[in-house]
Amino acid sequence: MAADPARFHESTLWSTPIRDLGLTIEGTRLEPILAEFEAELAAAALSRVRPRFYLSTEWGVPFGTVAIAIPFYLAHPDLTALHAERVGHVEGFDRADILRYLRHEMGHVVNYAYRLYDEEEWVKQFGSITQPYSEEYRPEPFSRRYVRHLPGWYAQKHPDEDWAETFAVWMTPGLDWRRQYGGWPVAAAKLAYCEREMAAIHDREPLVTAAELDEDVGEIEYSLDQYYRDDPSGRDELPPGLDGALLAIFEDLGSGESVPTDEPLAAASALIRRLEPELLANVFRWTGHFPERTRVLLRYLADRSAQLQQGYPRAREQAAIVALTTLVTGLAMNYVQRGSYLP
Repeated sequence: MAADPARFHESTLWSTPIRDLGLTIEGTRLEPILAEFEAELAAAALSRVRPRFYLSTEWGVPFGTVAIAIPFYLAHPDLTALHAERVGHVEGFDRADILRYLRHEMGHVVNYAYRLYDEEEWVKQFGSITQPYSEEYRPEPFSRRYVRHLPGWYAQKHPDEDWAETFAVWMTPGLDWRRQYGGWPVAAAKLAYCEREMAAIHDREPLVTAAELDEDVGEIEYSLDQYYRDDPSGRDELPPGLDGALLAIFEDLGSGESVPTDEPLAAASALIRRLEPELLANVFRWTGHFPERTRVLLRYLADRSAQLQQGYPRAREQAAIVALTTLVTGLAMNYVQRGSYLP
């Protein structure tokens, strides 16, 4: 049965504190996935580190603990559908994706459990963990100094994330990292260091076993309405000069001898809105431009194209998709590299 996000729009659930929604890991699709992940840990000889899994607002590991936070919306299919509807991007949309995030978070657990970040070789490979941590970062796409695991070139965010991504690649079952990263000497050196460290600690008890929880789902006082309240970030950064790009795209599509003149044009705004979910994920994966910002940008483009009454011949829809994807990707790359969409 398909998930129904509307169920959580009902007044009693939409305004109820999240702590009172009765969300747990037990009895959900997360339970067998966590069992599979624990089997991966045993296969990797990491059974001495026992992470505690709990539901919270987002993926994460509180510093100095072995507790892995899992987004609460993954514990109920209707909430997952609601999150996709409201945010447009789900971090952990299926079993394989959830395991991908778990391997990354386990990297943090191992780092904190054994205080690897204090070791001279760790600092040499990844940098100081005391470097400022900022949600905004400007990655260098396709850099061979970092592994690729989570979308958005996430290893480039901070030394702690660089380690966690390296660990996740090392831990991934069936992945031949030596072959995949053979031509990437810096990334390969990080992976080799990770393998040496895991061999050295596999029979040692962890130094840290604390499992303090940050924003445990059972303590979240605010409601879904408050959690999903519109975030204005990014709206003031939208460039005013994109009308020309939209006009150029759709005027070009409407010209040419092969274009029928007697068919009504399809609305460009509807196409942009339809492309939103796929563009959010792929633009983030290949540019590092956050889905939240891409969504604001796409909705601005859709609104402007509606106001400009832009359309395209249905026979040229594929060309319209390519042109829009290229435009949005170019704008996203500008923002990631320069901090603005237009020079």
